[in-house]
Amino acid sequence: MSASSVSADLLYFVPPADGSRPFNNINADLKTGKRARNWEPAEHTVEIEDIRGKESEYTLDTAGFQYYRSATKHTAFANDDDIKREYYPESIQLLKELTGASKVVLFDHTVRRHRPGDHDTDETKRQPVSQVHVDQTPASATARVHRHLPADEAKELVKKRFQIINLWRPITHPAIDYPLALCDYRSVDEAKDLVPVALIYPDREGETMGVKFNPNHKWKYQKEMRQDEVVLIKCYDSVHDNNVAVFTPHTGFKDKTAPKDAPLRESIELRALVFYDD
Repeated sequence: MSASSVSADLLYFVPPADGSRPFNNINADLKTGKRARNWEPAEHTVEIEDIRGKESEYTLDTAGFQYYRSATKHTAFANDDDIKREYYPESIQLLKELTGASKVVLFDHTVRRHRPGDHDTDETKRQPVSQVHVDQTPASATARVHRHLPADEAKELVKKRFQIINLWRPITHPAIDYPLALCDYRSVDEAKDLVPVALIYPDREGETMGVKFNPNHKWKYQKEMRQDEVVLIKCYDSVHDNNVAVFTPHTGFKDKTAPKDAPLRESIELRALVFYDD
């Protein structure tokens, strides 16, 4: 392990032994905070490289993620309505500038606060995710466009290139105790590593990708990522080109080298539909 890397235990996906379709029931048990599922995770120790100072080597189309320094005018992140009114517009502008997109539609956001021992029982108590995953499958990404845009417009937009991008940033203080790890797309075996997992909602069904362990995976992070730094995480890209990253497996992880008195991680992620003219 190099001096610029940390060793961490990540939870990977293991498909159901009986071969059935894996699922997560999105409704958490109010007492335990646990969600019903028919699969189990498996812990693997990996090396995660700190790429601070080398961020330019990783872009959305090569690695599937991209770091950028950009301070935000909105700093409270305490009220959903204020976030939508103040943080959404500046984030849309940033995404357009960084991607060259012609249209950006933000469809939701999540504020996460690491609170050891608390249950993840509702939208106001969202913990960092400690499971390697990809946010979308091709089917669920296309469904997102049709869900959030008028039918006629959606039908035309999906004929051209579109993406789903997660814009992630620490809030309140740098992300030290529970940072975000990203897997370089170039190290992923798309045919063997990914398994679609159904997300069961009360009124609908979504889908994410479970990620199986592969020792070839190359994990990266930005040490002590600050509030004026963001990372764009590609969740899906409709482009069909073997030279372009389509997605990024990612997860939060416990940094065993972090000071014991490090402030607990607080972050916000915005999920965006990103459209192009060609």
